[in-house]
Amino acid sequence: MHFTSQTLDALPKRTRTNLINSLSGFKSANLVGTRSGSGQENLCIVSSCFHLGADPALMGMIIRPHSVDRHTLEYLQETGCYTINHVHEGIIAAAHQTSARYSREVSEFEATGLTADYHHDFPAPFVQEARIRLGMKVVEIQDLAVNGTVLVIGTIEHVLLPTGLMGEDGYVDVEQAGTVTLSGLDSYHLTRRQGRWRYAKPDRTPQRINE
Repeated sequence: MHFTSQTLDALPKRTRTNLINSLSGFKSANLVGTRSGSGQENLCIVSSCFHLGADPALMGMIIRPHSVDRHTLEYLQETGCYTINHVHEGIIAAAHQTSARYSREVSEFEATGLTADYHHDFPAPFVQEARIRLGMKVVEIQDLAVNGTVLVIGTIEHVLLPTGLMGEDGYVDVEQAGTVTLSGLDSYHLTRRQGRWRYAKPDRTPQRINE
């Protein structure tokens, strides 16, 4: 098959949306937890979290345009804090349900049966059922003129991991944690690691790390 920009534009909206969302391959599956200044909790699934830098420890996240209420964006702007929680196989159904457009007064934690969890006086709720959890502080928010989406950049303030998940070299085994990935808008996947590889150098052939 071959699509051009013109034939893509001619596709039915839902078909085009599913197609374009699938083309980037596997994406992260995270639950983003926020809490308003008045105490209203919010939880939503996000597939656009990405590593931005290790020193300082930064992660980015894309939030869709302001065509409808964006409670997550509003609350993290208000408080400056949010959490990122890895989705694993045991909570896929509940995590996906957070994408429903609940009214502002409804907590997605309560609506989906997930549990809001607070640690170290951090103001945003973690997901108790998640195994890898990050507490984030907003450092920059940019409106992207190209399509109206919003880039949120946060610094990692807290990392909560199960014992034994991090190796001596700092590597966190997300597969052991059961972290799943997303493709398209609604397809969830388990992974199978094909090995770790040593830092690549021009004068050295590719080498596996013995695990």
